[in-house]
Amino acid sequence: MMKEIYITDYNCVTPLGFDISSNWKALLAGKSGVSLHKIINNHEPFYASKIDSDRLETEFNRFFGSAQNDKVDFTRLEKMFLLSLQPLVERHQITEETAFILSTTKGNISLIKNKKTLPEEVFLSNLAQKIADFFGFKTKPIVVSNACVSGVMAIAVAKNMIQTGKYKNAFVVAGDEISEFVISGFNSFQAIGTEICKPYDKTRDGINIGEAAAAVYMTSEPDQNEKFSFKVLGDSAINDANHISGPSRTGDGLYASIKNAMTEAKVSAEQINFISAHGTATIYNDEMEAIAFNRMQLQNIPLNSLKAYYGHCLGASGLLESIISMESALHKILISSKNFEDIGTSQPLNIIQGNQPAEIKYILKTASGFGGCNAAIVLEKC
Repeated sequence: MMKEIYITDYNCVTPLGFDISSNWKALLAGKSGVSLHKIINNHEPFYASKIDSDRLETEFNRFFGSAQNDKVDFTRLEKMFLLSLQPLVERHQITEETAFILSTTKGNISLIKNKKTLPEEVFLSNLAQKIADFFGFKTKPIVVSNACVSGVMAIAVAKNMIQTGKYKNAFVVAGDEISEFVISGFNSFQAIGTEICKPYDKTRDGINIGEAAAAVYMTSEPDQNEKFSFKVLGDSAINDANHISGPSRTGDGLYASIKNAMTEAKVSAEQINFISAHGTATIYNDEMEAIAFNRMQLQNIPLNSLKAYYGHCLGASGLLESIISMESALHKILISSKNFEDIGTSQPLNIIQGNQPAEIKYILKTASGFGGCNAAIVLEKC
């Protein structure tokens, strides 16, 4: 029998707050981190969810001011990683049986601007090692970088690595920042929305880029004193091999990912209490998801997207949204899918309109990304 794996602690750093409590309060109040920003000189301002750099610097200096004495320079993204991990490392011991997993889509990609040679921190393995060394992890870091499913996959990788018996626990951190490289890429696909995004709505016209860092602690041996625990019941990642940037119109990869994850979890469609969906607010992503959820008979399950609160945080989105879904279960409140008014998909979905009380035991979290990648996990509140 495979070991049961639990998430027993988490934290996040986002435009809505630098800890879980402030993020949850902001979500309950319906606040969005998305606003107009001018990031590229020759571009008009566009809607994005961006962490205030001055506040980031202040918070970093408050927690890690002494680290500067070591003459180690940290990039903006690295400071986001460190701040999200710091409370977890304080509360849980790092041993020789502790895994460290870093999830990101682009890492320190902003460092390549105007550079003739690539800085060491651009390489994801070096980025992960730098964070691991700072906190004193004793095992070799594991990097998960698979487009926008990276955050969800990182949970699955941690679960499977602990189940092999090589590790007893794991710290998982995910993060990405807004950069000219990413903005230019999404702009070339004409995928960036003209206003705060509207997932699943009939007037949706594209994404808002966001940035965040999030971290979870996972273990096979939860402490009885833990305030909460969520069991990772099932996971799956499937590539639909459809197109470099366009999802399968029939939702094949997402459908297979959900089916496999729910089969491993031994949970039926009727048992799922809540779906934390990807919901990017592009025409094809939201339509594909609706088809996949209907194929799995999940069309009546309450569902939301958090993209209108946080934007699309790339490799951080799946982990951040998993954390918020667990907060929903703990507080017994479903968060409204912001900016949704009228269904804009060909098949029905039960989009959450207005915060509402709910008993949440089983959570389905999904994600999809460029290259046809799809991922799903099933979580159980213990």
